[in-house]
Amino acid sequence: MSQPKNSILKSSLKMGSATLLSRVFGLVREQVMAALFGASNLTDAFLVAYRIPNLLRDLFAEGAFSSAFVPTFTATRLQDPKLAQKLLWSLFIILLIITGSISLFMIYFASELVGIFAPTFVSDPEKFQITVTLTQIMAPFLALVSISALFVGALNSLKIFFLPALAPAIFNIVSIACALIFPDLLIKWGFHPIYALGIGVTAGGIAQGLIQIPKILEVKYGPTKEALTKESLISPHTKEVIYKLGPGLLGFAAAQINMLVSTILASSTVVGAVSWLSYSFRLFQFPVGILGVSIANANMVHFSEEWQKGSKDLAKKTLKSSYDLSLITIFPMMIIMYFLATPIVNLIFERGKFNAFDTEMTTLALRLYAIGLPFYGINKILVPCFYVLNKQKIPVISSISAIIFNIIFSLLLVPKFGFSILALGTSLSVFISMLIQGYSLNHYLELGWKFFVNLKIGKMLFSSLITSLFLFFYVHYFYNLKVIFLVKILQLSVASGLALLIYIGTLHLLGEKLKKTQTKG
Repeated sequence: MSQPKNSILKSSLKMGSATLLSRVFGLVREQVMAALFGASNLTDAFLVAYRIPNLLRDLFAEGAFSSAFVPTFTATRLQDPKLAQKLLWSLFIILLIITGSISLFMIYFASELVGIFAPTFVSDPEKFQITVTLTQIMAPFLALVSISALFVGALNSLKIFFLPALAPAIFNIVSIACALIFPDLLIKWGFHPIYALGIGVTAGGIAQGLIQIPKILEVKYGPTKEALTKESLISPHTKEVIYKLGPGLLGFAAAQINMLVSTILASSTVVGAVSWLSYSFRLFQFPVGILGVSIANANMVHFSEEWQKGSKDLAKKTLKSSYDLSLITIFPMMIIMYFLATPIVNLIFERGKFNAFDTEMTTLALRLYAIGLPFYGINKILVPCFYVLNKQKIPVISSISAIIFNIIFSLLLVPKFGFSILALGTSLSVFISMLIQGYSLNHYLELGWKFFVNLKIGKMLFSSLITSLFLFFYVHYFYNLKVIFLVKILQLSVASGLALLIYIGTLHLLGEKLKKTQTKG
């Protein structure tokens, strides 16, 4: 059993188990929203308002900032833990000032922002005003989630994975509680009940940051007065993070244009389109979060540490382990999500105000998102590597290229094929980004093309094909949606379980044991 695969597997399992809880509660949150408000003008208003701070979240939280921070924090920690402690809290102050200022800007200019992100809402004054108010309620979420992501990066660098991955579960639990408790109170106080969802987002953001502070204190990385000094705030390490973040701003700006175009196109097609895309993307994020993000975060920490130590061969083995583990686990999830899309959406969402037509539309988008699942997984692994190598311009170039493609693709095809083409455009754009990054990383690390395309991948694809054929016939000849809820759960469990057994069994017959793949370098 070699160290790279073992380390990646253990770290991924810790994050994956906590992320599973988070994703389950995330689905429950979506179920509550779907049951209370369906796919309607109200949910469209909430989702547009939520998307505004969420766009900036990609820069200051899970996106470019995390990729810039973790390698620098790791290198600083290996040099001197005290320096790393000062770096953490200096960046805390800088992040708080920047994101807090942006949050205030969003509150003050909420009307203008909604007019930009959903111009068609202006024709419906009530819907427009609800969206504006929700934007103002959720504006602080940007600062809260950014601080939480900073703590996550620090704890992950210290090889603490479970608690940081559990933080989003706390966010979802608090959001669910607010969605259930506040509607009646808001009606009693003379406000619209949809505001309960916005209150839940902000309250959840506070909770997911607070839960990590005790662990930060326990590992002796708590606040320090030295972080407030001018020398710490503009230290070489702080500047390094900002320098690495710089190119990410270009990719971020391009990404926002992409998201803006997608939101405008979706909101201008048909009522419910924004909600259908959101519900399907939430389901799509379930395996992305449990498998893709967990494996990618583990890879970023281990790859970064080995590279900083000068163990470049071991760093490459770590990357290879993550790549193989991502594909071998994500392929069956993609197949299950594609062929069982209708039963999944029906089981999870179809109740209350969410009807059969909503299920049909959400299923359509989910299948097109599912196609891109393996690309998302690989993309999540490759991007942070460039920040470790100080080649952060590559993800920016790949991102901008993919976004240009997506915008052109969507503008040309949405008028003819409708909102669902936005999901396909997203999947194809991630594929293009992955190709550019893979080509560049192969050049910088001299990996060789067998690193990416080899007999093992061929066996995974063949196993995926056999599994797909099984699910195709199973769904068409044995699946029945017109049964009671418990039978639906049983049907879905049996179909998914058999699919996994066929996938693993086919791999085994081809000489590619799953256990061996996970533990051998």
